[in-house]
Amino acid sequence: MPLGGGNKCGCCQKTVYFAEEVQCEGRSFHRSCFLCMVCRKNLDSTTVAVHENEIYCKACYGKKYGPKGYGYGGGAGTLSMDKGESLGIKPEEPQEHRPTNNPNTSKFAQKFGSSDVCPRCSKAVYAAEKVIGAGNAWHKGCFRCAKCGKGLESTTLADKDGEIFCKGCYAKSFGPKGFGYGQGAGALSHTQ
Repeated sequence: MPLGGGNKCGCCQKTVYFAEEVQCEGRSFHRSCFLCMVCRKNLDSTTVAVHENEIYCKACYGKKYGPKGYGYGGGAGTLSMDKGESLGIKPEEPQEHRPTNNPNTSKFAQKFGSSDVCPRCSKAVYAAEKVIGAGNAWHKGCFRCAKCGKGLESTTLADKDGEIFCKGCYAKSFGPKGFGYGQGAGALSHTQ
């Protein structure tokens, strides 16, 4: 214990006396300084999460440093439109969709003998990333609808002329047209 009464607070750097001390990761804090760095909620030993020298509540820590994407929501039945801008997180922009129709094989695939070439990007497809559909081997990331870019599975796939589509886009592009062939049950659409 240094001279002057106590340890220094990890937040405000002032002296922390025994009666108001909270310890975390070998550092001392005032009870009133032991707050989440983002939302400023009071923390305790069950709600604190530490990253380097910063302290967070578990919810803010998860938003800032946890996994991102579909399926990593806030809990049972929650839907959040928070993309983390308040935490300094920049949301990822979706990549531009590229149609297939490129028959060139990559020189890398020719050199190392991989016989499978992805029809979308023309790069070699190795076993760890291979998805089979429409008679071709695809990368998992390339196995998407040619029209809307939606990820596909073998059960949600329709193909035409070597290109793959989701069933919805396939029906709109190549299905029957005219009066009575609408978007769903009982719907009518006027096509010109």
